[in-house]
Amino acid sequence: MDRLNERAELMGRMLDTIGAMKGLPGGVQADVDMETAARRCMSCQETEKCRQWLEHHEDGAEAPLKDCANAILFESWLKI
Repeated sequence: MDRLNERAELMGRMLDTIGAMKGLPGGVQADVDMETAARRCMSCQETEKCRQWLEHHEDGAEAPLKDCANAILFESWLKI
């Protein structure tokens, strides 16, 4: 459970940091995309890199961490 909570917190912070929370799509596809993103985040081996990136971008960022497994998906939400 701790891992799940940690990853959900990091994913939420990433979405907030890049401003993608405002662009989250609705509907069934959004549910599928969010589940896919959560699975990728759960299996990610770059947790510490993500945490450090977030700490260095507390004032926001225009795009997610380049090495983020969800970078392409999160960037697509910025364009909505």
